[in-house]
Amino acid sequence: MSLPSSTPDHIILLTLCTIKGLEPARLRALLGTYSPGSITQSSTRELSSVPGIGPTLAGDIHALLHDTRKFLSVTESISRRLEQLDTLGARLITILDDTYPGLLREIYDPPPFLFVRGDVSALSLPGIAVVGTRQATAYGKKATAGICGSLVRNGLTIISGMAYGIDTAAHHAALEHDGKTIAVLARGVDHTYTDPRGRLWPKIVEHGAIVSEEWPGTTVTPEKFPKRNRLISGLSLGTLLVESDISGGSLITASIALEQNRDVFAVPGPIFSRTSRGTNALIERGHAKLVTSADSILSELSPPASTGSVTHTTQRHSAEDIHVSEEEKYILDLLSEAPLHIDQLAEKTGTAPSILLITLFDMEMKNLVEQLPGQLFERV
Repeated sequence: MSLPSSTPDHIILLTLCTIKGLEPARLRALLGTYSPGSITQSSTRELSSVPGIGPTLAGDIHALLHDTRKFLSVTESISRRLEQLDTLGARLITILDDTYPGLLREIYDPPPFLFVRGDVSALSLPGIAVVGTRQATAYGKKATAGICGSLVRNGLTIISGMAYGIDTAAHHAALEHDGKTIAVLARGVDHTYTDPRGRLWPKIVEHGAIVSEEWPGTTVTPEKFPKRNRLISGLSLGTLLVESDISGGSLITASIALEQNRDVFAVPGPIFSRTSRGTNALIERGHAKLVTSADSILSELSPPASTGSVTHTTQRHSAEDIHVSEEEKYILDLLSEAPLHIDQLAEKTGTAPSILLITLFDMEMKNLVEQLPGQLFERV
C-alpha cells in the first residue's frame, strides 16, 4: 500500500520524529540526502547508506512509512495536536521552512521543529544569550540589568530560559529598555511555569517570542534542560554568564556554546561568593572573555552588532514615571523610613513570603527597591 501523495512535507517530518532513535543529528543527515517526499520512496538499503542511520533504523523508517494504517494513525494524531496550536496563539516552524532561524540551523543537532508564541522573525535577529544562577544576588541582578540594557540599545535581542534569578532579570531588562527578548522553555509553550501570575511572559510574547521544541502539554523532565540549553546558545551569537556556581545549567550552556563554536562571556564576581565560582573559573581557564560592560561583548562580535553608542548607567525610574500598582505603592511606603526584612514585609502586607518575593523582584526590575544581604529590602 502506498502513502497519500498529498501528505505535506512537514507532516512527514513530524512523523519521522516519532521514530525512536531518529535523533535531531541523524534526521539532519537524512534530510541532507533526501527530501521528506523522497524518503517515503526510498528503500531500506538506500536509507541505511546515510551516515548515522544504519540498517536497523533504516528498517524502522521504511516500516512506518510503508505501513499505511500505522502511518495514517500517526499523522491523524499529529494533525489533531497541530489544530490545538491556534487556541494558544502558537505556530509551528520546521527546519524545512525559510523562517527557521539560520544560526540554529548551523548547530550539530538542530531541532527538526519549533513551537513559537509571538514574533517568529525575532528568532532570526542577532542576539545574545544571558544565563545564570536562580539564586541571583543584588550584584548579579544589577550587572544583568546594566549590560542587557546596553545590549538592547545596540540592537541585540536578549535570549534566556525564563528561570528565576538571572534569566528573569535579563528578560526584564530587555523589556524595560524597549528591546526584544526570547524565552526558550524546557516544556511546551502552553505552560510558563516560572511565571504563574503572568507578569512577564505576555510581555515577552508581545515584544519577542516564547519558543520550545517540546509539544504543548509536555511535562518537564531533567534531560530536557540540556536540550533546551543547546537552543539558548544555538539561537545566539554568544552566551553571557552572570553568576554561576561550579556546576549547574549555566555552565552546561557555556559548554554547549563552546562546542557550537560560539563566543562565551562571563561577568567576574567576588572570589568568596559561591555564585561566582563558575564564572570566575571560566575566565581563569580562558574559556570565557571577562565582561565588565556591554562594550566587552560588542567589541567581539563580527560583524559589529552595535547600532549606536553604548551607555553604562542603569536607567533609574521613580513611581511617578512608570506604572506602580497599589500593592507596590504600599510596599514603598513601608520601606520609606528604613530597610525591612522579608518576614517583616510579609507580616505587614499579609502576603506569604514566597508570593511577596515575586512582587519584590518585579520592583527590583523597575529600580524601585533593592535587595540587601540577609533578605533585607530598601527603597531606591
